[in-house]
Amino acid sequence: MVALYDHIGLNYDTTRKADSEITRRLRNHLQVPNGSKVLDIACGTGNYTVALENTGLNMTGCDLSYKMLQQAISKSKTINWEIADAGKLSFKNNTFDGIICTLSIHHFNNLIAPFHEAFRVLDNGRLVIFTSSPEQMKNYWLKEYFPDAIQKSAEQMPNVSEVSNTLETIGFSIIGRETFLIQPDLEDFFLYSGKYQPIMYLDEKVRSGISTFANLASKEEVDEGCLKLKKDIETKNIEKVINKYSSDLGDYVFIIAGKK
Repeated sequence: MVALYDHIGLNYDTTRKADSEITRRLRNHLQVPNGSKVLDIACGTGNYTVALENTGLNMTGCDLSYKMLQQAISKSKTINWEIADAGKLSFKNNTFDGIICTLSIHHFNNLIAPFHEAFRVLDNGRLVIFTSSPEQMKNYWLKEYFPDAIQKSAEQMPNVSEVSNTLETIGFSIIGRETFLIQPDLEDFFLYSGKYQPIMYLDEKVRSGISTFANLASKEEVDEGCLKLKKDIETKNIEKVINKYSSDLGDYVFIIAGKK
């Protein structure tokens, strides 16, 4: 994981930034007042860490990738940035009023250690996870063009039941879940952000900031898939493909857990 994100981190912020709607929902689900101490686990280059600081929170960000954190540090001198493994945090017990973890749990070697650490360092507050599920990913139209990569990506993604059960085993209570639908004006280019902007997947810079393409897709599959996608965009067949994969499961999901 370190090598992967050190590599992605070289150009990560070319296409990645905090989306305002995701930021709003993270802040809402945390349910903490201004000035509260909140930890961003696996914060990457710190886009959502900084965005939440700008809403009035006292943020700390930690990540395993030094290159990612180098970029994060340049964005805010008031945030406490730490190099840390999610499964072995350096913070004292009951340090934070809230914790977030966005688009990262599928990279953990296991869920137990990171969730246990989150529980340990959290005071009476909430852990808010933003992720996708294998069930949701089965309905990504990207499967039409990059089937092997999407299958591999879905296989490494913990399902919602597994996440919830593990959280409860650790001692968290599940407060709720909220699905998230990609909108055409989404500002952060992660895997399915181009749901309504398929042309973005033809841009190598966009793909280089998405771990599924950077780590799981072969060059042959990407080249072949992009040719097919380009043709479907030109002929407008892409509209039929998108409609074929419509789903009521949502595209991503917030999982909100609490500690009392």
